[in-house]
Amino acid sequence: MTQPLRLGIAGLGTVGIGVVKIIKQQAALLAARTGREITISAISARTRDKDRGVSLSKFAWEDDPVALATRDDVDVFVELMGGSDGPAKAATEAAIAANKDVVTANKAMLAIHGQALAEAAEAAGSVIRFEAAVAGGIPVIKALTEGLAGNRISRVMGVMNGTCNYILTRMEATGQGYNTLFEEAHKLGYLEADPNLDVGGIDAGHKLALLASIAFGTRVDFEGIELEGIQRISLDDIRQAADMGYKIKLLGVAQMTGRGLEQRMSPCLVPAASPLGQLDGGTNMVVIEGDSVGQIVLRGAGAGEGPTASAVMGDVCDIARGFRLPVFGQPAASLTTALRAQSVLPAPYYLRMSLRDKPGALAKVAAILGNAGVSIHRMRQYDHVDDKAPVLIVTHKTTRAALDEALVAISETDVVTDTPVALRIETV
Repeated sequence: MTQPLRLGIAGLGTVGIGVVKIIKQQAALLAARTGREITISAISARTRDKDRGVSLSKFAWEDDPVALATRDDVDVFVELMGGSDGPAKAATEAAIAANKDVVTANKAMLAIHGQALAEAAEAAGSVIRFEAAVAGGIPVIKALTEGLAGNRISRVMGVMNGTCNYILTRMEATGQGYNTLFEEAHKLGYLEADPNLDVGGIDAGHKLALLASIAFGTRVDFEGIELEGIQRISLDDIRQAADMGYKIKLLGVAQMTGRGLEQRMSPCLVPAASPLGQLDGGTNMVVIEGDSVGQIVLRGAGAGEGPTASAVMGDVCDIARGFRLPVFGQPAASLTTALRAQSVLPAPYYLRMSLRDKPGALAKVAAILGNAGVSIHRMRQYDHVDDKAPVLIVTHKTTRAALDEALVAISETDVVTDTPVALRIETV
C-alpha cells in the first residue's frame, strides 16, 4: 500500500488553519484523487495556546520552524508564515537541504530569493510549489506551466491585489474618498500589517514578478518592476474616467518587447465594458495572451482562508500524485536574465490637470503636448471652481518619455494649479 504523504505546516493563520480543515474534512476525497492518504505530522506557529477554532491536539508541535522542516516524519514542508527573509526563508532552505518538498504561499520570499531557492531545490531533487502565492484560488501558475506550456506568451496582465480593487470600486460606488475607504479596508482586516504592501503595489508586484518569470523563461526580477500605488487616485479621477468610459484599476502588466522585458504595476484605465473593467470588490483577474490560445481570462477569489488553502492543497495533491516540475516551469539554470525595458511600448494616456482661469491656458497646454509629439484624441473641460478649471485629455498612443517631457514643461508654466495626473490606458 502507498505510504501516506506527511505534511509539516509552519504558520497557523487564516491559510494554515484552512489547510488543516481541508485535510480533516476531505480526507477520503483527497485519498481517492491522489491514490494516497494525506496527513499532518507536525505544526508550528508563533503562539501555541491560541484558540484557532479547530483541534490541533493530535499533531506534534515544534516551536522552531526549522526543526519542523527537518523532521523525519515530514515529507512536505508547508510554509505559510510569510516574510521574504527570517524564519520562512531559513526553514525553506533547511527543508530543501533535508531533501523535502516545499509548498508555500510566500510571494515575497520567491520574488526576492526565487532563483537561489529554485537552484537549491533542483540540485537536491526537491520541488517548490507556490500556486497559493499568486491570485489566491485562481490556478494561474498551473495554467502557465501546464495548460499553456505549448504557447509562446506575449502578455500577462491582471488585477492581483483585492484590497486595492476593493478600495477603487468602493470609491466609485459610494462617492467616498481614498482616505475614508482606506480606513474602512483597515477595519475590515483587508490590509497587511504594513499597508504599503497593498496600496503601494508591492504585494501585487511580487506576484507579477513570479508570473513574468514563468511566462517568459526569465529569472525573477522584482527590482525591475515599475511600481506605483493607488494613493494618488482621487475621487475626481474615478468619476471623470467613468465619464469617458473607463475604470481605474491597479493593473500589473508584463510583456516581452524588442527592447526587453517590460514589467509594471500601476494604476491604469481600462475600458469599462471589458472583463477587467467589470471586476468589482476583492476579486482578482489574470489575463494571459498566447500565440496559439489567444486570450484567456481567469477570475476568482484572490485571498481568504478557503481560496488560498485550496491552492495550497492543489500543490500538495500534485506532489502526492508524483507530479514533479521545475520551480518556474523550466530548469532554473536555463532561465535568462532579461533586459529591463521601461514602458517602451506606446499607449494612449489619460491626463487630468487644473488650469487657471486665464486666456490662452488651454492653448498653451495643447501647444506643449504637440511640441513633444503627443497628439490629443479627446478633451473635456469642466466648469470653473474657485478660478480653476478641471481639464481631461485622452491622448493618442505615445511613449511615456514623450509624455513626461510634456508634463515637465506644463508643470513649469503658470497655467496649471497643481501637478498633472497621468494614467496609462491599457488595451484589453
